Amino acid sequence: MNSIPEILKDCKAHMEKGVEAVKREFTSVRSGKATPSMLDTVKVEAYGALVALNQVASVNAPEPRALLVTPFDKGQVRAVEKAIREAGLGFDPAIQGAIVRVPLPAMNEQRRKELVKVVHKFVEEGHIAIRHARTHARELLKKLDGVSEDDVKHAEKDLQKMHDEYIHKVDALSKAKEAEVMEV
Repeated sequence: MNSIPEILKDCKAHMEKGVEAVKREFTSVRSGKATPSMLDTVKVEAYGALVALNQVASVNAPEPRALLVTPFDKGQVRAVEKAIREAGLGFDPAIQGAIVRVPLPAMNEQRRKELVKVVHKFVEEGHIAIRHARTHARELLKKLDGVSEDDVKHAEKDLQKMHDEYIHKVDALSKAKEAEVMEV
């Protein structure tokens, strides 16, 4: 059976994963110039399954305002273009022969505000992951046998402190990313 320290350690690992996921998602939100990681969240319908873009194509940023996506299989060009268009990142890809060119739209005030909304969506997903970890740990604590009520209450306080700490980390990441996006 689990012990209080094991439950807290496990919960902390899950919360850490939530923060890492937010960091990863933030790399797909562009700030000023093109980076291949902007397309990391794109999933392509390939060979009957949804696959990460970087598994079916190489992504390069030859210039600050454009990305070039080269599918490993030339037959996947249309699927790659469709996946990028429908990823909700605001890109308008164009097929040029065997490659997909992704010009980055100019960053006007409205576009920056849209990107901040995307950042907020990722932040909320991070918050949810952290809350789920806390809830799961709390349920495990309540099911423990042979542990005093006081120990469980102390563990729940520690759990809440940990939750608040990780929520704060996500919020700090959010503020930094927002500032980066809104910077002209």
